[in-house]
Amino acid sequence: MFSREVARTVVGIIGNIISFVLFLSPLPTFYGIWKKKAVEQYSPVPYLATFVNCGLWVLYGLPMVHPHSTLVVTINGTGFVIEIIYLSIFLIFSDYKKRVKIVVVVVAECIFLAVLALLVLTLVHDTKIRSTIVGSICIAGNVIMYASPLSVMKLVITTRSVEYMPFYLSVFSFLNGVCWTSYALIRFDPFVAAPNGIGSLFGLAQLLLYATFYISTKKMMAERKAQGEVGLSVKPAPHTNEV
Repeated sequence: MFSREVARTVVGIIGNIISFVLFLSPLPTFYGIWKKKAVEQYSPVPYLATFVNCGLWVLYGLPMVHPHSTLVVTINGTGFVIEIIYLSIFLIFSDYKKRVKIVVVVVAECIFLAVLALLVLTLVHDTKIRSTIVGSICIAGNVIMYASPLSVMKLVITTRSVEYMPFYLSVFSFLNGVCWTSYALIRFDPFVAAPNGIGSLFGLAQLLLYATFYISTKKMMAERKAQGEVGLSVKPAPHTNEV
C-alpha cells in the first residue's frame, strides 16, 4: 500500500533533487563572472537571501525543533555551503564598495542565525512552539528568497532585456516551489506550504518576463555584436606627414 508517508518521502526526495539543481543553476552565471573577472550588473541579493534562508531551514528541520524533517535539513545544509561558494566569488570579483556591503550583510545574517538558534534552543522547551517560532521566521525568509529577483525583474522591464536574469534559475525556482508545496500538502505543514506556494507564483512571473523579452534581448545582443565587429573592421587611416 502506497501510504501518505511514503508519498511524502518520495516527493521530498524529488524536492531535494530539484532544489540541488536550483542551487547549481547559477553555475553558468558564475562561470561567466570568473571568465570576465567582473560581476558586471549581476546582483548578490538573491544569493544573500538564499544563504540566510538555507540557514533558517536547517534550524527548522533539526530534530529538536521540528522532528521528522531530515529531507529539509539535507538539502538546505547543502545549499548553505553552495551559497558560501557563490558569495566568495562575488567578493573576489566585486569592487571595494560592493565587497564591503556583502561582508556586512553576511556577518549580520550569521549573527541573526546564531542568536535565533541560541534563544529558541535554550528558552523554549517544546518542539511544537519551537517549530512555530522558527517556521514563522522561515516563511519570511523563504518569501524574501523567492522575491529577491524582483530587483532583477525591474531591470528586465526597464531595459527590455533578460540578459542579467538567469533562465535556469527562474525555471528551477518555479519547479522547486511547486514540488515543496506538494510535499507540505501531503502531511500539512503550513510553514513549508505558504512560502513555497508564493515562490511558485514568483517563479512563474519570472518565466513570463523571460518569454516576453527573450526576442528583444536576442536582437539587442545581435546588434551589439554587429557594432563590435564593425568597430574592429574599421581601422584608422595611417598618419602621414606628406603635403
